[in-house]
Amino acid sequence: MKKTWLLGFGFFSISITWSLYNAFVPFFLDTYLQRASLIGFMMTIDNYFALFLQPWIGNLSDKTNTRFGRRMPYLMFGMPLAALFVLLIPFHTSFITLVLFMMLMNLAMSVYRSPTIALMPDITPDSRRTKANGIINFMGGIGGILAFGLGSILYNANPSFPFIAAAAITLISLFIVVRSIKEKRDVIIPVSAEKQPRIKLRGELDRTTVLLLAAIFFWFVSYQGVEALFTLYGKHYMGLSEKDSAFSLTFFSLFFVIFAIPSGWLGNRYGKRRIIMTGVIGLILIFAAIPLAESLLLLRMLLALGGMCWAFININSYPFVVSIGSESSIGTRTGLYYLVSSLAAVASPPLLGLIIDQFGYGSLFIYASAGMLLALILILLVKHDGKSATVSEQQAQTNM
Repeated sequence: MKKTWLLGFGFFSISITWSLYNAFVPFFLDTYLQRASLIGFMMTIDNYFALFLQPWIGNLSDKTNTRFGRRMPYLMFGMPLAALFVLLIPFHTSFITLVLFMMLMNLAMSVYRSPTIALMPDITPDSRRTKANGIINFMGGIGGILAFGLGSILYNANPSFPFIAAAAITLISLFIVVRSIKEKRDVIIPVSAEKQPRIKLRGELDRTTVLLLAAIFFWFVSYQGVEALFTLYGKHYMGLSEKDSAFSLTFFSLFFVIFAIPSGWLGNRYGKRRIIMTGVIGLILIFAAIPLAESLLLLRMLLALGGMCWAFININSYPFVVSIGSESSIGTRTGLYYLVSSLAAVASPPLLGLIIDQFGYGSLFIYASAGMLLALILILLVKHDGKSATVSEQQAQTNM
């Protein structure tokens, strides 16, 4: 699994950049906008571009064949651009330049996000993918901890410091991945340019996949809404400082990291669907309880438990989506996975912002519980357990 750990640096850079973006960009927007609904909308306007790019680039990478491989060219192009634009965000001079840098950063990340994640199943047999997803999410969780923990300290010293650090980490991560992963050598089932199958998005949307994607949409509706507006919840509803509000998310990320690899093992042992359902039920209860938390200690304890439950869900969901399809459709299914998560990112924060404007910040976690409840209903309708074992995958595992 050495290659998986090294590939994890790609996900590490994605996670740290997104976490910093969601934690601190709302404070920049708060300078120009006073309504939570408008801030929530501005936190998602860039995702409209990602919405169309993610599935298209995932599908395009399935068809790409270069001397660097199928996925690597997208990393080599997108990551330096993402580093540049994340660096520019804190140096905006107006509302217009802030929004411009936000959009350009997210467009650049859309270029390489799906190909980066698709590399994992490319170099990992099916029986090890849930564990491998636990490893790369472990790396991503470390990124979240650094973003919310050290990032809050850096932000307190100077608002530009966390973004400068994220840009440097992105470039270092690109260097590590390019030096460590050679697609032509490391992929399990090489796909020739002459015999590459045509993969159509519509052909991948069977009943099981649609139900699973719908469930994924609703648990991301909950998660994306909370992630985008939690720091403002802490500031305006609980009266926390900006530093304490952002640092509280460290507890969520820390316990996500602690349970990332165990969640992969549990998914392999007991089935991805069962472990996902456990996490969804747990988050329904935790999100419903958070508005009742009156102390910072209790809030952070609940966030810690939430991080554990989110690991159960998040670690098993992507391998679940991939396991339902074929090896030749990995990039396409990765794009579909990020399509529904991007849809949630587009829809959830502005909707949640409108609800907060009407009912106050106490409604944030009631909304999040409702989204998880809808996800639970949908995952109950999925009969597939997330396990597959094609002949080619068994042969690949034997050859490892």
